[in-house]
Amino acid sequence: MDKTIEERARLWKASVKEPDLKAEIDQMLAAGDEDKIVDAFYRDLEFGTAGLRGVIGVGTNRMNIYTVGQATQGLATYLNAHYDHPTVAIARDSRNKGEDFVRYAAGVLAANGIKSFVYPRIEPVPALSFATRHLSCSAGIAVTASHNPAIYNGYKVYDDGGCQIAEEAAAEIQDTIDKTDVFDGVRTMDFDEAMAAGLIEWTSDEVIDAFIDAVATQSVPGFKASPDFKVVYTPLNGSGMECVGKILDRIGVKNVTVVPEQAEPDGDFPTCSYPNPENRAALELGLKLCDEVKPDLLLATDPDADRMGTAIPHDGEYKLLSGNEMGILLLDWLATTKEAAGEDVHAKVAVSTIVSSAMPDAVALDHGFEMRRVLTGFKYIGGQIDLLTDAGEGERFLMGFEESYGYLAGTHVRDKDAVVASMLCVEMAAYYADKGMDLYEAMEALYERYGFYLNGVVNVSFPGASGAEKMSSIMAGLRESQPTSIAGLAVEGFTDYDACAPMPRVSGLQKEAAQTLPAANVLEFRLAEGCKVIIRPSGTEPKIKAYLFTKEATRASSEALQAKLAAAAQELLS
Repeated sequence: MDKTIEERARLWKASVKEPDLKAEIDQMLAAGDEDKIVDAFYRDLEFGTAGLRGVIGVGTNRMNIYTVGQATQGLATYLNAHYDHPTVAIARDSRNKGEDFVRYAAGVLAANGIKSFVYPRIEPVPALSFATRHLSCSAGIAVTASHNPAIYNGYKVYDDGGCQIAEEAAAEIQDTIDKTDVFDGVRTMDFDEAMAAGLIEWTSDEVIDAFIDAVATQSVPGFKASPDFKVVYTPLNGSGMECVGKILDRIGVKNVTVVPEQAEPDGDFPTCSYPNPENRAALELGLKLCDEVKPDLLLATDPDADRMGTAIPHDGEYKLLSGNEMGILLLDWLATTKEAAGEDVHAKVAVSTIVSSAMPDAVALDHGFEMRRVLTGFKYIGGQIDLLTDAGEGERFLMGFEESYGYLAGTHVRDKDAVVASMLCVEMAAYYADKGMDLYEAMEALYERYGFYLNGVVNVSFPGASGAEKMSSIMAGLRESQPTSIAGLAVEGFTDYDACAPMPRVSGLQKEAAQTLPAANVLEFRLAEGCKVIIRPSGTEPKIKAYLFTKEATRASSEALQAKLAAAAQELLS
């Protein structure tokens, strides 16, 4: 074992005070479990634009009050350097240790003279983005690991506009973190003492009410739910229950059945090992309940309620729509309903990411609105909203979405919002039901109209210290020795987004100045026959992702091409 790693472990053994962390490090060292020791201490959790995310436990590469405290000290130093009297909004979801991390972070901020507004119970991440804006805070903190397994927790930081922080701010905070001793360099204050001193305040219910009011403004005018329209909903033991329930009630959808085993917050997520609404396994209990209730729609939100998944009853079975499909459906439906109401959509702007489906480009051309593409991460979609609102043109924003089940309509937040997405999805399903169609049939109609734009993702995991090196080596190798063909299709174009090149353009979509995207560790291979492969390391997990794009006249031919690209991508990343 590396001597530095062993020294770190011994230092933590001598320094930690919490009984659970002391027991973990004692057991680890007594057992001489080198793999566990190395994985816990081989690096510090990196603070990026997504903040911190890691396994809960003892060590520098783990989520615990010490790593959270060190990050918060870095944030406090940054805020005091840039604001005269900074304030911070704080929220958490149902993750284990979430309340401990919130209280400790608020105490660190208080010790640095910074007041925080803390939600008194679990709330969705979009409600945190909203609170940051609504309370005019300098920053926001959301303690969440989104849809990761139960062993994880995380710490997201938002700027004063309610958007996840930019690279420059993250780098400055990281620099301060690097200079802060994890044990002796963090200022702390007892939570209750800080509250008594006025440095911590519970966020009032007025803020959540205002959030629901803002979401409700995106409801389609004149929407009236049929009493017979039924929804089954699951918050997956996360934070969505309160806000999703309130917004569905607000728009008059009363026939909602909640999956009982997944209704209450539970950081162990006992009913599914991976609480991700993208995966059918997470929806199994909901699907079982659907067999009894016979709803028009199954809705699921992830633990921090920023992502939404769906299942559609169709011909005696339940069809799951992908994140791309739901985004395309919402995009086309929003444009269609606005046109039907007499609104000119030509001035509208929709935003998606470079790894999301290419099909919205065809939808945009057909309806005549502008389609913009940004890097992966909803903060970049939030940045486009800021550009519009700063120009006094916020009403031009139609919607934004990414393939990983994140959607936003409205400018009330700067992050994906499963609360507004759930409301709109229900209204859209009711709209098509009136036409005698379910959402699966509506999506098939769009495919028949525009072509079968299909997408796939290949994930290859690289855990531990050796995995990080392997990932770096693979990306470097693809840059240095670019393939000339993938799955037998010639590579006709290549973009290395780390070079800050202008985004590859599709004629007619970008009506304003061409976008130049920030540098990013992303490689795009444009292939013959309109296919594409984009490769990037995950920002939150030790894996490399390959995004696959095909378009054919039939589903069968597009699926066959997807299979070929998937096999080729697996080989590229092996």
